[in-house]
Amino acid sequence: MPLSSSLYNPRRTLVAEQMRTIERRGSSVAIIPTAVERLRNRDSGFPFRHDSYFYYLSGFTEPDALLVLDSSGHSTLFCQPKHLEREIWDGYRLGPQEAVRQLGVDRAYSSHDLDAHLPRLLENHAAVWYPFATHDGLAARVEGWLGKVRARSRYGVLTPPAQNDLCQILDELRLVKDAHEIALMRRAGQISAQAHVRAMQRSAQMLRQGQDVREYHLEAELLHTFREHGAQGPAYTSIVAAGANACVLHYRADAAPVREGELVLIDAACELDGYASDITRTFPANGRFTGPQRDLYDLVLASQQAAIAATRPGARFNDAHDAAVRVLAQGMLDLGLLDGRKLGNVDEVIANRDYFQFYMHRTGHWLGMDVHDCGSYIEPGEADQGQPRKDALSGEIVLDRPSRILRPGMVTTIEPGIYVRPAEGVPEAFHHIGIRIEDDALVTATGCDLLTRDVPVQANAIEELMRG
Repeated sequence: MPLSSSLYNPRRTLVAEQMRTIERRGSSVAIIPTAVERLRNRDSGFPFRHDSYFYYLSGFTEPDALLVLDSSGHSTLFCQPKHLEREIWDGYRLGPQEAVRQLGVDRAYSSHDLDAHLPRLLENHAAVWYPFATHDGLAARVEGWLGKVRARSRYGVLTPPAQNDLCQILDELRLVKDAHEIALMRRAGQISAQAHVRAMQRSAQMLRQGQDVREYHLEAELLHTFREHGAQGPAYTSIVAAGANACVLHYRADAAPVREGELVLIDAACELDGYASDITRTFPANGRFTGPQRDLYDLVLASQQAAIAATRPGARFNDAHDAAVRVLAQGMLDLGLLDGRKLGNVDEVIANRDYFQFYMHRTGHWLGMDVHDCGSYIEPGEADQGQPRKDALSGEIVLDRPSRILRPGMVTTIEPGIYVRPAEGVPEAFHHIGIRIEDDALVTATGCDLLTRDVPVQANAIEELMRG
């Protein structure tokens, strides 16, 4: 991944400014570690992936690193030292000296010296900031460093009296994407869309040729396309669900057969240079929808179109979900999935959450460096305006707080679905059908821009693609 101090220095400056604004009692200091390497088994490790907060402020992807930033804007990086023998085995290390030049930090030390240097960096500040509840053991390490600071109190050293959650600053900054981030996410969406196209075409082609098709054949097309176009890999564990498996929301691609007459749901996308995409498409395995499949597919697509129309600046985050639910609930009544004679009209179905039998997840989530990206779903400054209500399904009292007001630069997924398991009163023609349609939406000045529409979404367009 490219290193660019011109991109990350301004982000560090913004964090320092926010710390000064929030912590008015004096100067403060922030600690941001990257992720740790983890063993998979014996000498084999899981693929290392940097911490998103750390990368957002540094652009640095090596393990065993930590960034310290004070409210004056000075930055100190701890990273792996140069080690020629280890680099033969594990690859090139940037090292502290080169880190100052390439990353634009003010100072850099070996990570081996972290415990020696960090207490001195914490001395005489009014507060220490770090991301709460994101790194196992970090809070205990901070306490240990502060203990060493307190031990020097006889020399006139002051210990920071306050600890603050750095997520409250970083989450807000990461929620609105800049031009660099948007360009990466757009490219990631294009690569992921090409992967879905290849999987659709492979499914139909193999079935036409009478071959045995398995979910892993389609997953292979996804993985190949991600790497072929420069993405580092999947942004999350790929879901390739054939037939009834599509009714399992977090099903993982396995060895189940892909059969004529069934649908295939693929929820898969790549990560490119630290940024995720997220696409779901549902298509007929052989390229031809049956009547019941098409009825449900068109319903889900109509609900997504309603949610897209509701995604615009000034609207609330929950508006898209509410729009999708209304279309889905009415469609469930119209198609006989729900019995209106027993349950009432669409307003009653929504109020009682009867639709939950077939649609049990939200319509979207923030997207960015993480697939389920950081950022509050509640509008800042309105959290105290929550209205209590009794949940129709659980009976619990919940607070409906005002959801986030959408602003240009925010990116959210739009992903309604419908999942029909056999049950009393459910028409058999719809049994075992699971459908989800998901795109990534960038909020713009006038509405939203879908970053993932290089793969077809209309049923006729999908059938035409799979005939090719």
